[in-house]
Amino acid sequence: MDLTYPPEAELFRAEIRAWLEENLPAGWFDPGFKMSPVERRAFNESWNQKLFAGGWICAGWPVEYGGKGLTLLQQVVLNEEFAKAGAPMRADFFGDTLVGPTILQWGTEEQKKEFIPGILQGKIAWCQGFSEPDSGSDLASLKTSAVLDGDEWVINGQKVWTSQAQHADYVFLMVRTDPDAPQHAGISYLLVPMHQEGVEVRPIIQVDGSGDFNEVFFTNARCPKGNAVGGVNNGWKVAMTTLGFERGSSSTTGYRRFLKEWEQIVKEATRLDKNADLRVRDDLVRAWERCKIMEINGYRSLTDSLNGTHNTALLGACNKMFWSEAHRATMELALDVLGMEAQILTGSANGDEVEPGQRRGRADYPVSELQGSFFFSRSETIWGGTAEIQRNIIGERALGLPKEPKPQKV
Repeated sequence: MDLTYPPEAELFRAEIRAWLEENLPAGWFDPGFKMSPVERRAFNESWNQKLFAGGWICAGWPVEYGGKGLTLLQQVVLNEEFAKAGAPMRADFFGDTLVGPTILQWGTEEQKKEFIPGILQGKIAWCQGFSEPDSGSDLASLKTSAVLDGDEWVINGQKVWTSQAQHADYVFLMVRTDPDAPQHAGISYLLVPMHQEGVEVRPIIQVDGSGDFNEVFFTNARCPKGNAVGGVNNGWKVAMTTLGFERGSSSTTGYRRFLKEWEQIVKEATRLDKNADLRVRDDLVRAWERCKIMEINGYRSLTDSLNGTHNTALLGACNKMFWSEAHRATMELALDVLGMEAQILTGSANGDEVEPGQRRGRADYPVSELQGSFFFSRSETIWGGTAEIQRNIIGERALGLPKEPKPQKV
């Protein structure tokens, strides 16, 4: 594992930092800096334009498709500096990080010309249509079908846990296009418009009142024949590429959000006079250790990727399993520290006011950031590959253990 950066990477880091200092609002780096809701909305509206003008959206993409052609190490440095500054750097995660790179790798020139500019400029919002009610971890068993009707695919079926579907213009959708082929061989990867008859989005209301997850129903929905990325019946390989992009250049920055939450929990423990409780102190130390392990694992993954030693997928499975379970444990600690306050909808644990109708984190009514993170942490051992599946991958592919026996049909 290498923890050093070459001089050219540090020069690039200085360039990014200078751009951030010039373009972020005055006072951004000052301790205690805050924006009013009106200022925050104005910032959000203008920031994507500044990112696009600076060339930082999808900067790792090839120059001919609007990117800067950054190397992996440059992308890592870019992520690190934006994370240190607390500055948002993505117009649309699903477009920038998942489907965009997938189209660049697998798409036709026609698909690239049609979709890449809109992704790059943040003009197309995307969602991911993979999981189904009976096909989550066993994704290859999906049943949503697509049948050719002239020059269009006709799609029928249901997807579930579809984040941001209510805002999306397109969904990158896994469908079964050959029901007679083996499970993995009969799947295609389609780009389907969401704003059409035959597509119904139903929010799944969470316990905190939020509805970012959705069910999506397709009833004779359509998309052009040419919207199959990577060719017909090759969708499994294409989808595995998409899932691989989820754990790319953010390897050394992912731990930062957990460390920030840990610092917030320490402040709450101090405010509530629990910082002298030996049990709380021990739990806080363990949570901090988990954050440091995530940081070290990130550098290990980066070193592996730069050296091309081809253990990245296995490291990704280990890391995903670790951070998702660690985050759940840390957020359970947060609620323990808050005690009865964790049961009260106060807007925030430190008394910040919430304007009427203002969204607090992921909720439609005021939950604190720690409460919202606790609720969301419950899903993190599921999405992106369940902890159980990650253990199977590690056991079978890294340790050489026999495959888990499949349940016998009665």
